[in-house]
Amino acid sequence: MLLTLAAAAVVLAGVYVARGVFGPLALAIVLVIICEPARRPLQRLGWPRWAGTTAVIVVAYLVLLGMAALLWVAGTQFAGLVADYADKLRGSADDVIAWLQSVGLDQQAADATASALDPKAILELVSSLGGTVVSIATALFFVFAYVIFMAADAARYGEAERVFGAERRPVIRRARSFNTGVRRYYVVNASFGAIVAIIDGLALWALGVPAPVTWAILAFVTNFIPNIGFVIGLIPPAVLAFVVGGWPMLLAVIAIYCVVNVVLQVLVQPKFVSDAVDLSLTLSFFSVIFWTFVIGPLGAILSIPLTLFVRALVLEGDPGSTWLRWLSGDRGATPQAAARSVAQSAGRRP
Repeated sequence: MLLTLAAAAVVLAGVYVARGVFGPLALAIVLVIICEPARRPLQRLGWPRWAGTTAVIVVAYLVLLGMAALLWVAGTQFAGLVADYADKLRGSADDVIAWLQSVGLDQQAADATASALDPKAILELVSSLGGTVVSIATALFFVFAYVIFMAADAARYGEAERVFGAERRPVIRRARSFNTGVRRYYVVNASFGAIVAIIDGLALWALGVPAPVTWAILAFVTNFIPNIGFVIGLIPPAVLAFVVGGWPMLLAVIAIYCVVNVVLQVLVQPKFVSDAVDLSLTLSFFSVIFWTFVIGPLGAILSIPLTLFVRALVLEGDPGSTWLRWLSGDRGATPQAAARSVAQSAGRRP
């Protein structure tokens, strides 16, 4: 156990140091896995392999460009709103300070709240987010290249079972199960994200909160961050609602997000995600924090696929790890299933 933990620490330290390379590589792998089904209709029609590979590359590029466009629109509109409402933000900060002092809070708490509502602090936050977006955009150059190479290799890897037969069938089965889990996870996230974004956007529009489309886009994007994404998506529209409409509008926005986002994203969606990827809710939550620390902001979005990959690589090939797989949420990891797998492997040996 100590040797295993030491080896894991060394590997994770290497990933942390090389996160600028590992992050884009992991993103490209996930994109190719998601877009790989675009190849199948062309294969059934008898089209050449290069046509299917081109289809996978085009779909992956469209996904990347679509997400980049959404982030750019939301970021530019958010920066414009901060500039337009700078004076009201200062006034709201003064009102909050006065209220805090009236209820007996000390000056330090008042100053902390005022700094959070200071337009300069918000602009600095936007700038830091912009820097993150720029770093991700820089990494997209590598992602675009990785997608081309991986999509081409994926066509060849699809013939692995025909070439090796029963010799590598357990490994191929684990790889296919991992790919299916990744696709299901992002389908569930995208579906719930679209529903939440539409409801939030319409509710904010009805309340009169400025730029409801921006906050709908933010709700959709942050939905890909498990468990805590809705909190990130709530803060900007809540602050703007307080500036525009005071406490009543702020409380209304919080109530809407709590009803819609908490019910769908925190209570309902994790159950669907857990069923789709066979991952426990606790491990799903912890993986967000862990992978964000290891590889940065991309880790929050790629946390579930990375955790599934580690489980497939380290645990699923070891019959003695059934207990750990079961703890991780794998409902198929039972002593009976492990015994059948060992018997089948023994039966295939020459």
